[in-house]
Amino acid sequence: MLHKLTAHELHKKLMNKEVSAVELCKNVFERIGVVEEKVKAYLSLTEEPALSMANEVDEKIKAGNDISHLSGIPTAIKDNMCTKGVKTTCASKILENFIPSYSSTAVKRLFNEDIVMLGKTNMDEFAMGSSTENSAFWITSNPWNLKTVPGGSSGGSAAAVAADEAVFALGSDTGGSIRQPASLCGVVGMKPTYGLVPRYGLIAFASSLDQIGPITKDVTDCALILNAICGKDLMDSTSLDTEIPDYTRALTADIKGLKIGVPKEFMGEGIDAKVKKLVNDALKIFEKMGAVIEEVSLPHVDAALSAYYLIAPAEASSNLARFDGVRYGHRTKQKVENMVDMYSKTRAEGFGDEVKRRIMLGTYALSAGYYEAYYNQAQKVRTLIVDDFNRVFEKYDVLVSPTSPTVAFKVGEKFENPLKMYMSDICTIPANLAGIPGISIPCGLADGLPVGLQIMGKTLDEMTVLRTAYAFEQEFGFKEKPAL
Repeated sequence: MLHKLTAHELHKKLMNKEVSAVELCKNVFERIGVVEEKVKAYLSLTEEPALSMANEVDEKIKAGNDISHLSGIPTAIKDNMCTKGVKTTCASKILENFIPSYSSTAVKRLFNEDIVMLGKTNMDEFAMGSSTENSAFWITSNPWNLKTVPGGSSGGSAAAVAADEAVFALGSDTGGSIRQPASLCGVVGMKPTYGLVPRYGLIAFASSLDQIGPITKDVTDCALILNAICGKDLMDSTSLDTEIPDYTRALTADIKGLKIGVPKEFMGEGIDAKVKKLVNDALKIFEKMGAVIEEVSLPHVDAALSAYYLIAPAEASSNLARFDGVRYGHRTKQKVENMVDMYSKTRAEGFGDEVKRRIMLGTYALSAGYYEAYYNQAQKVRTLIVDDFNRVFEKYDVLVSPTSPTVAFKVGEKFENPLKMYMSDICTIPANLAGIPGISIPCGLADGLPVGLQIMGKTLDEMTVLRTAYAFEQEFGFKEKPAL
């Protein structure tokens, strides 16, 4: 049953020598052997290196050396983060056999903590999607109901944690890709402030929006992982040079006097009635704990979805231009007339439909004659959304909303309707456009499926977000697990 425990619980067991890191690693791989065929959370597993890492941790413990809170903890990594010597595909045919020569900064920092990497998790191709149905290899199932999606794009990471196939995982969040799958899978997922976690080695989707963050079983683990991965990186000019506090100091259950704003735009049309009820029930719990709850307005967030689907594809169009079949990745084996023909055939074979759709949309938005009308206008809307958040945060400590407008939907239900699929991120996208931190924590079940509560905070105020989430978690006590 070790696979069911959190990282901080397992750390105590390792320190007390109740269990070895190798035993723990083997236990989680046994769990993977039992459920992975149903869930399909992983694209690749690294059992031999994992056992070697675990053995090194055991040697340190045996020698009486200090170990970190994450040492020996079995971890899953989303497959858009470079891992030295381990295949990194972005769930795309174009990178099907790509093996990086270096590790991303976030992953490297976890390796420095002596985590045990279990493997790389499935995702929507190049992180473009909300259901993990856009993977070029296979669809991941939600452990709560195998006929439903786990969310996306970090669906493999969220499903792995929910199914106890990993103690925690790293995901990336461009428009909700950590928080939305965390919500649908009944786990904790956090998007830190933009730039707090370096993006070096994260294969880019939309550079001004992408952010790496943790997916965990509880808020305490989330704080521990942030301690490890946050901080300035000279390899990433957008990473923030700011002092990193000990995030575990935020884990107090005292939120008396905390001012919580509830944006009315996040509780209106399009939000399922059962989701709304559970969020309102959560607000009553906050009130009971001494928080002050008031409705607020973010008048420009109604345009967030439209702005996002101009900005993100435009940046994706630019970022994905490097996948041309020349330097690395897939190259067509068809006969070609010239270099342009080679580019065209390589990209046609290598990219899936959703990636092609966004590349075309982004290229159009950036083209001569349309840049001012589309991309530039979307950036102006983004500024208005940032101003809305800044204004509200002058008076309120955090904002609370649903994470996803619905519970997990059935596989195939929205796949043929991109616009319907894009609406899945309506509650999460504004935080990415504003660059602010947000966390999703479970707040109950609707029709037997998890509902996530989103807590958003001021820029670089992860401490208050974590404190609010931890206080709710302790009071609410969500204990349900998928019956796998």
